[in-house]
Amino acid sequence: MAQTSPTSQTAPNTPQIRLYQNWLRQHRGLSFETYREIWQWSITDLDAYWQSVWDYFALQSPTRHTAVLAKNAMPGAVWFPGAQANYAQQVFRHVAPAHAAGFPAVISRNEKGENRELSWPELRRQVASLALHLQEHGVLPGDRVAAYLPNTPEAMVAFLATVSIGAVWSICAPDMGSNAVLDRFQQITPKVLIACDGVRYGGRDFDRMGVVQELRNALPTVQHVILHANLGTADDLQHATNSIASCVRFTSATARNDASASAFEPLWLPFDHPLWIVYSSGTTGLPKAIVHGHGGMILVALAMKVLHNDVGCSYQANNWGERFHWYSSTGWVMWNAQVAGLLSGTTCVIFDGSPAQPDWTTSWRFASETGVTYFGAGAAFYANCMKTGVDLAACGDLSAIRALGTTGSPLSPEAQNWGTEQFRRIARSDAQRDIWWCNISGGTDFCGAFIGGNRELPQEPGVMQCRLLGCAVEAWNEAGEPVLGEVGELVCSQPIPSMPLYFWGDTDNARYLASYFEMYPAGHGRKPGGRPGDRDLPPEAGGAWRHGDWLRVGTKEAGGEGCVIFGRSDATINRHGLRMGTSELYSAIEALPDVVDSLVVDLEYLGRESYMPLFVVLRPGLTLDEALQRKIVDAIKTALSPRFVPNAIFQVTEIPRTLSGKKQELPIKKLLLGQPLEKVMNKDAMANPACLDWYVEFALKRLAGV
Repeated sequence: MAQTSPTSQTAPNTPQIRLYQNWLRQHRGLSFETYREIWQWSITDLDAYWQSVWDYFALQSPTRHTAVLAKNAMPGAVWFPGAQANYAQQVFRHVAPAHAAGFPAVISRNEKGENRELSWPELRRQVASLALHLQEHGVLPGDRVAAYLPNTPEAMVAFLATVSIGAVWSICAPDMGSNAVLDRFQQITPKVLIACDGVRYGGRDFDRMGVVQELRNALPTVQHVILHANLGTADDLQHATNSIASCVRFTSATARNDASASAFEPLWLPFDHPLWIVYSSGTTGLPKAIVHGHGGMILVALAMKVLHNDVGCSYQANNWGERFHWYSSTGWVMWNAQVAGLLSGTTCVIFDGSPAQPDWTTSWRFASETGVTYFGAGAAFYANCMKTGVDLAACGDLSAIRALGTTGSPLSPEAQNWGTEQFRRIARSDAQRDIWWCNISGGTDFCGAFIGGNRELPQEPGVMQCRLLGCAVEAWNEAGEPVLGEVGELVCSQPIPSMPLYFWGDTDNARYLASYFEMYPAGHGRKPGGRPGDRDLPPEAGGAWRHGDWLRVGTKEAGGEGCVIFGRSDATINRHGLRMGTSELYSAIEALPDVVDSLVVDLEYLGRESYMPLFVVLRPGLTLDEALQRKIVDAIKTALSPRFVPNAIFQVTEIPRTLSGKKQELPIKKLLLGQPLEKVMNKDAMANPACLDWYVEFALKRLAGV
């Protein structure tokens, strides 16, 4: 696809967060010397900060809100009572100015090399047509619309159409099997199913019509099916629409182009009206069905995307031609983050397929050919590019890229240094600064980030630059006290507008409370900087959100602002009295060119010394001999300490991972401690369930003393 945006002005001259601070000084009389000062203000005066976000982005409502944070509680915070919102309404605000400036809404490509552009008016027309179609089939505010779609423009259109009429959106990726999808969709009793006939991934076509039929049969509340022809021939689609009750083609549902479509406007909804339902990974038990609201998501997405990710509006002078790409599937919350680019008038650039088909240069060549200015991916993507020797200079003109985003797992210093050096070689000029890395850490739970980037702060490889504005995040020690420069539990002590409204079907918030507030329940509420027992907030204010990550706040090199995530706090290594997250060990091991992937678990036995096995995936053709074992041990000793050398190292073919790519540390730990597989692991929520047979056999031998 030819690049159509101007290239001479792609990089914003002034960071978005600086423009916001200039606005605060001009309109609020607030000046801050350091980022620490503005962050402290944002978490101690929540009303002033979130009102400033509302005003800065000129959010609209036909009715005025009576307060900003009417009830400070977790869970149960009440934000902007009286205000109305609609996610699609905020997107539609950009149709006229973006189109007049000549910028598309969506640019897409799939593995077949098929390219498409969706203009802003065409996006609006298709959304209006599908929204009217849904209303004609009885969809009302609060009804659920379930989608089984890949990362294509159709998914974006279906999402915006659903939420524009007040229905609640929920999506699963087509790489998920029927059991995993039903574990999610059966909880929410959808009225409409929007599905695809198949997907292409890794050079192969995967027919999904059998799964669609299973879903239709197992979801009795579904009254209507809309089928997207992602792969199928006309004959196949005709058969499908004839065999599935009340089924129409997606193109038919979005074909309307009449006065009613032109006049369509999204409904104004209460600020906390449910927007979508997203899901936890579902490694044990049924996935948590997490509900977020329209207003909270609009606020948090704009603040994160613009102020911290520095993703601007395509047609504004400060960032003329912004094109935002984050590689994701629809099964990962980063799909939601990608779609959020539309909230601020950004051109979203999306890819459907494998980033390694035919090799790891695919995404980079795609970015070059579409003029991407902000390039995001999971940390594992950059590690794979580094290990396979990708040469970015041979991937086309990447000079428009001014920022690299990462999340999903901690980015190793080695991978960040690799990317920085690659971009030094392709810099637009000798005066160009190093590429800016925006490393973020958040979660599906609140569909946002706690820790992320600030273009004005120093960079240190492997370190995230700051805690986000409005996020009262600290590292707490075992006594529930905040610590700096030490590893502790990641805790958020104040509410954020995008925290879950509730879990679908969760009676009395029992699961919600157990998920985040069991460690620091009601009575631990306090103002940031105080201690849990200070009672700066009333006891009914609720507890503190425990996120489940090990966090260190403050590093010398990053001026005391930098943060490092050390892995999940429930899969931590505790060796000889020293506690450490697994990410540091992985960084040391996976820096070796012979090690492709790894997983470590610390098996603690009552009355016995702990046993820590390490599982490694090696480059094809290699065998774990004594020499390579010595290399691994030496790497751990050098990077960490002899205390963290594993008891044994085993070569495996694969590391168990969830569909979103997370290593299954805790389930494997429970399996090796003797719990049955069906109690600790949901195979349908895994990317590679076949690899479990080896671990089950290993666990049986271990427990038998073999």
